[in-house]
Amino acid sequence: MSKWLRTTTRTQSWAHWRRVRQVIQILVFIFFIYLLFAALQRRAVFPLADLFFRLNPLAAFTTMLASRSWIPRLGLSLITVGLTLMIGRVWCGWLCPLGTLLEWITFRNTLRTTAILTPHLRKLKNILLWAILSMALFSGLSLLIFDPLALFTRTMTTAIIPALNFAVTTLEKVLYPIPIFQPLVSWVEGVLRGYVLPVVQPTFAQNILIISFFTAILGLNFLADRFWCRYLCPLGALLGLLSRISIFRPVISPACNRCGRCVSACRLDAIDARSYRINPSECTVCLDCLVTCPEGGIAFHPLPSTHFLKANKNLIVPQIKGGNAPLPTIFKGNSGEFLSRREALQVFAFSTVSLLFLRSGIAIKGQYARFIRPPGVDDEAAFLARCLRCSQCMKICPTSGLQPASPPSPQSWGEAEGIWSPRLIPRLGYCDYGCNACGQICPSGAIPPLSLAEKRTKVIGLAVVDRDRCLPWASAIPCIVCEEMCPTPEKAIRLEEIPSTNSNGEIVMLQQPYVLKDLCIGCGICEYRCPLVGEAAIRVIRQ
Repeated sequence: MSKWLRTTTRTQSWAHWRRVRQVIQILVFIFFIYLLFAALQRRAVFPLADLFFRLNPLAAFTTMLASRSWIPRLGLSLITVGLTLMIGRVWCGWLCPLGTLLEWITFRNTLRTTAILTPHLRKLKNILLWAILSMALFSGLSLLIFDPLALFTRTMTTAIIPALNFAVTTLEKVLYPIPIFQPLVSWVEGVLRGYVLPVVQPTFAQNILIISFFTAILGLNFLADRFWCRYLCPLGALLGLLSRISIFRPVISPACNRCGRCVSACRLDAIDARSYRINPSECTVCLDCLVTCPEGGIAFHPLPSTHFLKANKNLIVPQIKGGNAPLPTIFKGNSGEFLSRREALQVFAFSTVSLLFLRSGIAIKGQYARFIRPPGVDDEAAFLARCLRCSQCMKICPTSGLQPASPPSPQSWGEAEGIWSPRLIPRLGYCDYGCNACGQICPSGAIPPLSLAEKRTKVIGLAVVDRDRCLPWASAIPCIVCEEMCPTPEKAIRLEEIPSTNSNGEIVMLQQPYVLKDLCIGCGICEYRCPLVGEAAIRVIRQ
């Protein structure tokens, strides 16, 4: 009876901690979503807007490796590293917003399909991690598009939030003519617009591709619970490597009667059903196994310091000094998910060669004239060595001018190295003269944190008038929109009054625009406001 009471008390205690974990997951997920909206189309940056990226050790390590510099803003990632070294992959099981979402999404037939999958699929996330590190060694961060935080944020920014705002706006237009709904619509516009809902409808290129990729990740849960976390997540792979030497970990003691309940409860299959050993690199500290165990045969144990090195040399069940009782069973070695030396070299070689091909394409001849970066970015290579592809700058841009970059045509795959990094497309949105938020929110400093006065002097491009399309030049039709919109104190666009013949054969005086190169900063508002349908008559090109 006393043993039963002790076991029940222990189980209830772990059940309490599991509820704590679930509450923390909910609160962290809500906080993550709140930060998404708190930094949406703002000119003043919320102080904690990039907090999750600062805590991301994968982003921090690869960016510092690629840029060959210490980035203080990403130093908070050491907190995550410390937690992992202390108690394992607690980030994945307690804090990761994408991991939480995937844990909530379950399918009825998942267990049947999970049995078909080979454990060697776990190598995929380590292959991806090694490829990311290999490319970072040569200052390439293209594969950071697979970072879970960047992936989730990018999807929310470019697809979900714009779709949500469009749905709300459309519904308001339908309801407002009905008198009974007018107070509700007015309340939504007065309270939510500008705080939760964006002021300007966000529009982003490649939103279908981005949401399709994210939906596929969610759909993979049909094959296995948290499929992404098990087999694909590079951040999970990095934390899994650190977890192999964590101080505290769940271990199975000799009290285990091998009933199999812990194996069934583990949603990530971190417990070997044959040897009853817990793989610390796959355990996300969800506590389900501890709650389920009827014998109290699983407990958190510190890895004994005298056996620390031995445990990492595949020596298991070390003996306690002065007795014959074994210590709790410690996971033995490589279960097939880690890369062998040959496999690691193969991934390294493939990643390096791929990066060399990207950089030796036509991009080496110079940047595309229409490929404009955010203000303050002067060195393209240095920018790509720091950009996390996190879409934070796109989210905060008040005009949606910053867009996820992609190769503009099949003939220009040289730009693939910068995929989903920010570029300015003035026809979709201009760089606001009174805004410097993108540099303030960038977690890695890829976009310099310029003051507003400094940002207003940074040249990002040059406006060029297309005289074959410009109304005053090509059709003798009066138009001075570009000159009126130019925000610089001394107008960079000037008007020259000259006589011209209109369509009726009459001589009229027209004001024709021209650009002063020394004053133009390339903000793009002239291109954005150009009244022509389709391609603007004044376009910003890269300097």
